[in-house]
Amino acid sequence: MRTSRRYEDTRRIAPANRGLRAASQSDSVRFTAHVFQRPGEIRQAEWSEIDFDGAVWVIPAARMKQRQPHRVPLSQQGIAILREAHALSGDGRFVFPKLGSRLKPMCENAINGALRRMGYGADTMTAHGFRSTASSLLNESGKWNPDAIERSLAHADGNQVRAAYHRGAYWPERVAMTQWWSDHLDALRIGATVLPFKNAQGV
Repeated sequence: MRTSRRYEDTRRIAPANRGLRAASQSDSVRFTAHVFQRPGEIRQAEWSEIDFDGAVWVIPAARMKQRQPHRVPLSQQGIAILREAHALSGDGRFVFPKLGSRLKPMCENAINGALRRMGYGADTMTAHGFRSTASSLLNESGKWNPDAIERSLAHADGNQVRAAYHRGAYWPERVAMTQWWSDHLDALRIGATVLPFKNAQGV
């Protein structure tokens, strides 16, 4: 029986689609680790929000939990990941689009699903877990102002005057901290020796 042209095309395209899906979701997982923002903010990221030259991602207020725009500094590694993603989805709206529908962002559980396929159980790592891990290790390092860490995580501040100040504060420190964090992740990834953190007293 003669095989249909459509069947042959599907048979050829399927592996490519799986490869694109794996690449896209791998990029989203790696990006999540480096920027430690909320999963919903990452999966809905749009190319129009990314400033490659300024190395910053500006998340609009409508997508933020606190309904305030949030600037996210991008490390060299973060920029590199986005450039890889741009080769796959740069002609569309979303940085990490849904497979089969470039007009929509990736599914809500896509990052967690990618982690499960990588072998991480739900009790080991989740998309949101990158935030708590970054918060813990950045604080334990003793290198960064706790307020700068909180600002990077876009945590709420009950004092409105203080919150308004913090929206623009600590930017240079946040830029340096983001690059340090990415370098630290790279050191862990390649198995380099990671020196114990010193506390604020240098102990």
